[in-house]
Amino acid sequence: MNEKKLQQEDLIEKQNKTTSLQFNRRNFLYTIAASSVAFYLSGFIKPTSAPLEVRNIIPPRLDTAYLGEKVLCYRPMRRGVPNMTIESVGSQLVAHNYGHGGSGWTLAPGCSKYVVGLVEASPKGKSISKDAAVTVVGGGVLGLFTAYELVQRGYTNITVVADSFDKLTSHNAGGLLAPVSMSNNPQIQPLIDKIGIDAYKFYALVAQGKQQDFQNGALIVPAYFEDRESSGLEPYVGKVMQPAKDVILDFGNGTQRKMVSYDDGIFIDTAKMMVALHDFLASKVKFEKKKINKLSEVSSSLVFNCSGLGASKLNNDAEVVPVQGHLIMLRDQVPADLQSMILVYFSKGKTESGHEAKRSFYIFPKQLPGSAANDIGVIGGTFIEGGTPDTPNLKEFEILVGNARKFYGI
Repeated sequence: MNEKKLQQEDLIEKQNKTTSLQFNRRNFLYTIAASSVAFYLSGFIKPTSAPLEVRNIIPPRLDTAYLGEKVLCYRPMRRGVPNMTIESVGSQLVAHNYGHGGSGWTLAPGCSKYVVGLVEASPKGKSISKDAAVTVVGGGVLGLFTAYELVQRGYTNITVVADSFDKLTSHNAGGLLAPVSMSNNPQIQPLIDKIGIDAYKFYALVAQGKQQDFQNGALIVPAYFEDRESSGLEPYVGKVMQPAKDVILDFGNGTQRKMVSYDDGIFIDTAKMMVALHDFLASKVKFEKKKINKLSEVSSSLVFNCSGLGASKLNNDAEVVPVQGHLIMLRDQVPADLQSMILVYFSKGKTESGHEAKRSFYIFPKQLPGSAANDIGVIGGTFIEGGTPDTPNLKEFEILVGNARKFYGI
């Protein structure tokens, strides 16, 4: 029988009472996009009184010969709010850290720090010694960063359990540090922003070569958006980021786009960072490849549930849903031309399986470990809530490339 659940903050306790307040910032943005996308794609720019800085951007090569692997991934989104809580279950203390949607990488260092902090501040957590057995369920970015945080706090008997450690959504993720593909109750947003700011500080140290455990895996490069609101980064401005600039991107083919630039944007090279995290932890924790069907199967007194989509069964959580994404790796590009990030939103549509597709275009300088120097770049993406491997919606790859070409005017 579960004892009283220890909620992360008073505002979380109000969640079920405020369901009608749930608001998805992305839905608002896509609604606006639906009425303006044709105007935007025309490349028309309204004259302004003061000339804006023009930045020359060379488009990537998007002919078929330059398109590499097509990848489908499934973001674990929890409606309303990610689960970052702790609870006593019999003699066990269970800490949950899942449901971050497309913001797993954006939030992972900060939310892992937050959840481990909840454990150590709780009465039962205070009684658990640093050499007691601790189990982390989940081998993705949330599981690995949770294990990393535990190591930093002196825990010495950690086991990470997962049914797979390779080719996960965490490896395939694009890598822009920005809160996307989430469905947050407005009351939780201040906490999400704080966690994101903590994560930004972590990745900035990595990018600057000042993080002692990870010397690569993150870069500081300009991040371009249609407007400040759609970036989700405004809460970071004045705390860890500089204000965005209004600029014109000139693609050298007669097409220009008015954008805003966060020149201190952070790109996380996710596949490389997953390798770095695993390598760091290899001598400090045990990795066990095993499928966990019930949390009660775990015998340790302290358990961290970082199971992502698996939490829908492990924690009987009906609010966890997959958000399908489509992305394409690029090849034989010019690396110097891809040292920036772009994210723009297009109108909603219906997939061939009948799902609602929230379509966007992004491009990041992602590079897989061991790949050739010129095999760099990834384009995406889609946000299809409820999409599964049984409904791959493969036509979205063609739509994605078409939207990319329209954006660049090629």
